[in-house]
Amino acid sequence: MRGFWEEELTPEETERLLDKAAEQIRKRKMEGPAILALEMHKPLAGVAAHAMVAIAPFAVPFFGFEGVNDFSRLLKDRQNVERLIQRLECPLKTEASEAD
Repeated sequence: MRGFWEEELTPEETERLLDKAAEQIRKRKMEGPAILALEMHKPLAGVAAHAMVAIAPFAVPFFGFEGVNDFSRLLKDRQNVERLIQRLECPLKTEASEAD
């Protein structure tokens, strides 16, 4: 049986997951609300990672075991949350400079 968090994310996996999360947020045009929510809950990133493991029996049918495991491993490091915020802010800064 596979278990959660058996191995750490490699830097390549981390980059792939951050890109995937940012892409999905941008696809839905939710950058602003996502940045606000991530900033507000950044101190609780570790708790959120553990909560994903706790709700895994309900989340796995929708997102698959690998999806739940990968994103819970991503969230357990607060630096990854900050990196996601920076990726989401990048296009917003570019759009703001074009508007000037």
